[in-house]
Amino acid sequence: MASVMEDPTLERHFKGHKDAVTCADFNPNRKQLASGSVDKSLMIWNLAPKGRAFRFVGHQDVITGVQFSPSGSLVATSSKDRTVRLWTPSMKGESTVFKAHTAAVRSVAFSHDGQRLVTASDDKSIKVWSVHRQCFIYSLNQHTNWVRCARFSPDGRLIASCGDDRSVRLWDTTTKHCINCFTDYGGSATFVGFNSSGTCIAASGSDSSLKIWDLRTNKLIQHYQVHSAGINSFSFHPSNNYLVSGSSDSTVKILDLLEGRLIYTLHGHKGAVITVAFSREGDLFASGGADSQVLLWRTNFDSRSYQDVLQQHSRRSTPDPPPHLSDIYPRIAHLHQPQPSAIQISPTVADTRSTDPHVIELGQAFQSTVLLNSKTHLTPTQASANGHHSNGLPARHIASSRVEGWKGGESAGRGGLTAGNQTGPNGGGKGRRDEEEIAQTHPLEVLSGHPSSLDSTLRHIVQQLDILTQTVSVLEERLTLTEDKLKECLLQQSQILKDVRASEARRRTDSEGTDGSPLHFT
Repeated sequence: MASVMEDPTLERHFKGHKDAVTCADFNPNRKQLASGSVDKSLMIWNLAPKGRAFRFVGHQDVITGVQFSPSGSLVATSSKDRTVRLWTPSMKGESTVFKAHTAAVRSVAFSHDGQRLVTASDDKSIKVWSVHRQCFIYSLNQHTNWVRCARFSPDGRLIASCGDDRSVRLWDTTTKHCINCFTDYGGSATFVGFNSSGTCIAASGSDSSLKIWDLRTNKLIQHYQVHSAGINSFSFHPSNNYLVSGSSDSTVKILDLLEGRLIYTLHGHKGAVITVAFSREGDLFASGGADSQVLLWRTNFDSRSYQDVLQQHSRRSTPDPPPHLSDIYPRIAHLHQPQPSAIQISPTVADTRSTDPHVIELGQAFQSTVLLNSKTHLTPTQASANGHHSNGLPARHIASSRVEGWKGGESAGRGGLTAGNQTGPNGGGKGRRDEEEIAQTHPLEVLSGHPSSLDSTLRHIVQQLDILTQTVSVLEERLTLTEDKLKECLLQQSQILKDVRASEARRRTDSEGTDGSPLHFT
């Protein structure tokens, strides 16, 4: 097993969002991290130990996507309020609103020259915008259901998109035509992205699969099935050697793409992990989820050469299959199953650097936010520091029940609040410093307020419903089998009737021929 220094480590956690974190991106200047949330706000976090955080308010519904421009001077966000906003990350909190979609906008991304934006929407379209002229340019329309994600290739000549029609499409930005379509998904395709060289695209699915295609051959070269629930997001390492993914199974997993296998499983979130992102240099990555937190991780494993990695793995006590180096030019596609030797990381560091940052409120709706929070006698800064809603329940408890909202009814929150190790959970009470420090190492249980007898009754009802569901599914299977048998019997009967009729017809013909033939005497 690799030494501790080579494993990814938890650097910090950021608390300030009041609901599930849906998207995150690093500023190319290496000083900031942006995140969007179900709480309708955009947060800009300073990576310096004592830096302030900025909350930008303007969207009227869930923020679904966020990305810094290549220069780092602009931030684009998409929202279920059908708009895209272009923010200047400064104290002014100014933003420009783009409106053209007729339904929720699911993702937003800059081209690598920073001149264009591409957005994906529930109106089944992909739209391209001019950043400089701040206007809509053209639409791409061939998806037959909601479009979940769209991204430019590094050279800007292609756009990849995916959606609920279970397809991944590749578009030529010059001709505006769909030049390829991959449709072998068992469920919705949730996220899509190019590697940094633009030679491959990857797409994840609600069926927990992650697939990588080589665009030079248009063939599937890698297929991973390492999560136990749908994958919500992933990010290529800038070296193209690694990929990080976040899932509704509450884990973050890191894949070695050269070796073709899972190498790390990180347990840091309670509930679904909705977004993951590598920094532009690859030395850091972030994850956000239903627990309203953003976790900042140091990569570490990318500092070693690939030959060192191979030598390290060859010394493991559990032998691994040979690395899939043929994936560069494969003859056939093959499935990568999770290996039992994957390293499970459950971070337990005290994370002393993660004192809650001072949050500065910016944007159009700041006054209304202050008025709303004044009913609970808390300023917005205090509310975000405490991590509580006006009803007194911890934000994480609220977020877990509403995480499905950002995905439009999908199973994003099926991970639930599962048991497991958690570093820096969003616990604590009433802003007291000592309780917050205790909460960082000892997660607090959320008390429901119902009598224990009622809870046990409800659990019993849920168990009975599960049994009924299983029984119904078994009955459905048996009915299907019975229907198949009946169809088979009917087909056999019809075939027998045809054979009988044919034989009778032959007999009649033979008898008529015998009766009508003249007799010859010798």
